Amino acid sequence: MRRIVVLSMITLDGVMQGPGGPEEDPSGGFKFGGWVAPFDDEIADEVIRKELQPADYLLGRKTYEIWADYWPKHGDFWPGINEGMKYVLSKRLNQSHPMVAGWKNSEVVTGVADIKSIKEGEGRDIHVWGSSELVQLLLAHDLVDELRLKIHPLLLGKGKRLFNDGAVPGAFTLTETIVTSTGVIIAAYKRDGEVQTGIAGEGYELKG
Repeated sequence: MRRIVVLSMITLDGVMQGPGGPEEDPSGGFKFGGWVAPFDDEIADEVIRKELQPADYLLGRKTYEIWADYWPKHGDFWPGINEGMKYVLSKRLNQSHPMVAGWKNSEVVTGVADIKSIKEGEGRDIHVWGSSELVQLLLAHDLVDELRLKIHPLLLGKGKRLFNDGAVPGAFTLTETIVTSTGVIIAAYKRDGEVQTGIAGEGYELKG
């Protein structure tokens, strides 16, 4: 069984759109592309370097198209991305599409059944970067084993978000946390059973 790990840069209000640069994803009139840059520091850079270790990748179509245009020409920065297997969830692309055929180790998947089949096989962890609609689909089918979030001290108001109302309820355990010099909270959460409920404060004695 392979693990699906979601890695995302988000704001306090959950926006994840266009963190890398102004032209990355301006869809929907998004005006704040590149909002991560002012928060960069050595701590964040070290975390990113660790996260770029070899893995396989599951991407939404839009993220895949951005990556397929960029990473084949910049493999010196992220060697593993060209060697790792890339699964792209799409009903528009097919295996013979020039973008898919032109980026080695790429394979089109068309739905949740394909993703489950890949997850149930043997191999490396499967990393999901960007791909907001794909992440929401995975959460709706309880297929996310770990969330690795970089929470930035920003409110952007509008933009693509990591979470919506469709996620399967579930508990996660915090396994790692780092705070950068610029106030970014880097946190890793591992899927851990069902949601537990109770009465807040029950069992505590209030002392006057």
